[in-house]
Amino acid sequence: MSLQKLARELDETARQSSSMLEGITEALDVLGDDQLVSNPAVREAVQMIITAIQGQDRIEQRCRNMALAVRQFALLPPSAPPSDYEEIWAGLTLDELRVPALSGIATVHPSHGEVELF
Repeated sequence: MSLQKLARELDETARQSSSMLEGITEALDVLGDDQLVSNPAVREAVQMIITAIQGQDRIEQRCRNMALAVRQFALLPPSAPPSDYEEIWAGLTLDELRVPALSGIATVHPSHGEVELF
């Protein structure tokens, strides 16, 4: 697979992930009804959905950041030194991709039900 194709696939993954939220947002509108929101179970469900949406947003951002990096990798000559690749990673937005010590951190730390935001 070419790097450009990989970048396109990452962009498409981000797009598909984002499009899933339309129905979820509509469900939140229904649950946000004044009469329903007074129910503690509904409030808890709304909070759970919001947390899941934040997680989806993070995945979308990761895909878009990785697609950008892949496109930049594709522009490097085959003889590029490792420091050129490291510079591309260092220029990304998300700390978990930009900072080498945080790479793959989600697999090391068990989920506690909350999304870690910026």
